[in-house]
Amino acid sequence: MTSIDHVDLNLLRVFQAIVEERSLTKAGERLALSQPAVSYSLGRLRTMFDDPLFIRTRAGMQPTPVALELAEIVGHALDTVRQALRYAERFDPATSTRTFRLSLSDAGEMAYLPSLCAALQKAAPRVKLVVEPLPVEEIEEALRSSRLDFAIGNLPSLLPRTRHSLLFEESYVCMTRKRRDLPSGDTLKLERFLAASHIQVRSLEHSHHALDDALRAQGVGRNIAFALPHFVAVPGVLAVTDLFATLPERLAHILNRGDAFRIYALPVPLPKAAVTMHWHEHFHEDEGIAWMRGLIAEILASFEKM
Repeated sequence: MTSIDHVDLNLLRVFQAIVEERSLTKAGERLALSQPAVSYSLGRLRTMFDDPLFIRTRAGMQPTPVALELAEIVGHALDTVRQALRYAERFDPATSTRTFRLSLSDAGEMAYLPSLCAALQKAAPRVKLVVEPLPVEEIEEALRSSRLDFAIGNLPSLLPRTRHSLLFEESYVCMTRKRRDLPSGDTLKLERFLAASHIQVRSLEHSHHALDDALRAQGVGRNIAFALPHFVAVPGVLAVTDLFATLPERLAHILNRGDAFRIYALPVPLPKAAVTMHWHEHFHEDEGIAWMRGLIAEILASFEKM
């Protein structure tokens, strides 16, 4: 039996990185190690566990059954060590150089990020903020492994699996280029909505896919002419077409600062989207996480009043 006194815990970090990346090169990039250093560590791990652990295939480094069994155990062990080390850190926002990692959709980047960055610069001028948008199915694991500190958005699938708090609720509106043939009034008539061609946004956040489900539940379908991966492309497309886009109300007003578009209420009522902040239970008591959580909640709570 190998004694813990003779184990370099950094080997376990290498093991976890290879499990998650399925590549020695990517594992090295993630840990800032050269590929020879990763290969050397893998050799030591194979000796330690008396198993190949990973088999090189065309699809990448595939873990053996032993490695798969070890992955969860090692993951929990490293999480525990990280949690213990965080307790040794006293967080002072005025002097801290800590980096916080946040998953945010492009809509969130445009709507919330400027206010958050302004508040951070004032309260914690040396703190760093890294925005790393992730598909929703990867967020829980990223929060657990401390690759992310927070995720913000309409993320209902995460509610049972993370710590979370409601920040505000968002309504949807319809936006199109200003032109002479547009109807008057603040609400788009159902007939015009059905006859129009629409932009559909398929963001990483995934929540906007529920929009068409909600419309269909009201007996309303959209004629989708363009499907885009990001909201940032919407104003450019709307500016040169007669298309309509359904998008979060706050974002619509941000994109319409040049007053080039008409914004309408939708012809059918839709449930509001709950914008929530998520973090992991392991780091709930961490001083820095608690402080940042309070700052985000304070800044974004103002959106409820807009």
